[in-house]
Amino acid sequence: MFIEIRKAGKKKKYYLAHTFREGRKIRKAVRYLGADLSKKKLEELRKRAEVLIKEQIKSYKEIRDPFRNILSTDELNQLKSLNIKTTIKVSHLSEKDWLDFAEKFTYNTNAIEGSRITYTQVKDIIEKQKWPKFSSKEEVSETYGVVDAVKFIRETKEHIPINLIKKIHGVVFRNSKPFSGEIRQKGIEVVVADRQGNVIHRGAPSEKLISLLKELVNWYNKNKDKYPPIVLAAVVHNQFEEIHPFQDGNGRVGRLLLNNILIKHNLPPVNIQLKNREEYYNALQEYHKSSNIKPMIDLILKEYK
Repeated sequence: MFIEIRKAGKKKKYYLAHTFREGRKIRKAVRYLGADLSKKKLEELRKRAEVLIKEQIKSYKEIRDPFRNILSTDELNQLKSLNIKTTIKVSHLSEKDWLDFAEKFTYNTNAIEGSRITYTQVKDIIEKQKWPKFSSKEEVSETYGVVDAVKFIRETKEHIPINLIKKIHGVVFRNSKPFSGEIRQKGIEVVVADRQGNVIHRGAPSEKLISLLKELVNWYNKNKDKYPPIVLAAVVHNQFEEIHPFQDGNGRVGRLLLNNILIKHNLPPVNIQLKNREEYYNALQEYHKSSNIKPMIDLILKEYK
């Protein structure tokens, strides 16, 4: 790694740079350190930036091809033998069933991301147009947004083209985020941290988002008649979360994508409950560490039961 100095008028701007090989390509990772820095401050910022650049390079390598060896042939056959072809098909659900699901899913999927609106308040918002006191406009608008997104995936015939992914994000966050429906632009990177500030996940580099999403879409189209629907839904969801293509809202869009895949294969939607949040995050971590999809499949089956 080396320091780059660039002049901007009378100022000197410092960057930490590192070149590395990814396949046949030579890439360059750069972190801005600051302007007109003292030697001591420069060294302090360099140490922090080195850690971030190493994490960035790691993300390039980890997200290249997560679909190899998803499940062995024996594991796939075992999964098929579980008879996950539920006797309830999506076509069996009444409008009352859909309303019940939409309200429960909206409460849980927003609560997983920190929303303080209760399940009773969600029902009041949707059924009575009654806004809860002391709730933010953002939380209320995202309540309406998720319910509308459930309606949207019911009606669309598309499975997972990139434009559909953007539309789902746009529906959920149209009144709460200025970047709704927009893929992260080049230079905008995202990090997911726990409550102690420890980095638990870093989204794919912004310059790779479109190519990774295309890879995901191509993988799905190639395998949609090969794997059981729950496997397809779990892989699409987990890989989408690995990519993390939006500045914010990836968790909710990912869970809606999961349900869109299930619905398109005539299975009923699934509600990942707030009480299972830790198990959900652990399943995502297992996939991140070793491409192990089975914990997410187990969670989906658990929620179905």
